[in-house]
Amino acid sequence: MRQFGLIGFPLTHSFSKKYFTQKFQDEVISDAVYELFELPEISSLPELLAQNPDLKGLNVTIPHKQSVILFLDEIDETAQKIGAVNVIRIANGRMKGFISDYLGFRESLRHFLPAEMKIKALILGTGGAAQAVKAALEELDIPYQTVSRSNQAGNLTYAQITPEIISEHQLIINTTPLGTFPEVKTAPPISYENLTSQHFLYDLVYNPEETQFLKNGREKGAKTKNGYEMLVLQAEAAWQIWNR
Repeated sequence: MRQFGLIGFPLTHSFSKKYFTQKFQDEVISDAVYELFELPEISSLPELLAQNPDLKGLNVTIPHKQSVILFLDEIDETAQKIGAVNVIRIANGRMKGFISDYLGFRESLRHFLPAEMKIKALILGTGGAAQAVKAALEELDIPYQTVSRSNQAGNLTYAQITPEIISEHQLIINTTPLGTFPEVKTAPPISYENLTSQHFLYDLVYNPEETQFLKNGREKGAKTKNGYEMLVLQAEAAWQIWNR
């Protein structure tokens, strides 16, 4: 029986196990199972692998997307560039890391934006998810500006976001965890009153279905989209990687 799974901590609201279990059932894939492996410390990974010799692939979520790289034998070029891994293929005793987050976001964004639309993006947040978003935007030739809570070279702070900046950047992407269940009333501190029907708000958060960030945008007429499709697309990309 081929074994796949997710490592991270905590995993109480995991999307992956439900998704892959349903996929295996729907597609009559009878030789595979998907499990959750809560790892508070990434240093426990070798022990996990030793205890589960049938593992053929892993998804990686917070807080291990960057620290897991030290345990890999090889890393895909895009994952190396982004500096994060969320998919590991295990074959012949070797582990290779990949990043499917950016693939999922790229394709989901293509579905969201009008074809050939000229647009600039604001990326809210500077963590690992933001790096995947940057890679996707670069592939799509969409200029972007990043926003962080503190002063960092090349980034704006939230306090520096003027109405003019909001007007110039019609695509606004939340890569922070703000608004995630159960903290559903939180949202990135931008001037939502300056949003218009010409804006597109994309939230990588998918639980709840409509975050406060998206609700604020919708109330101003903006088009909105959550991160669920991105999750599905990155999961399917992971499955392709494991089955190459």
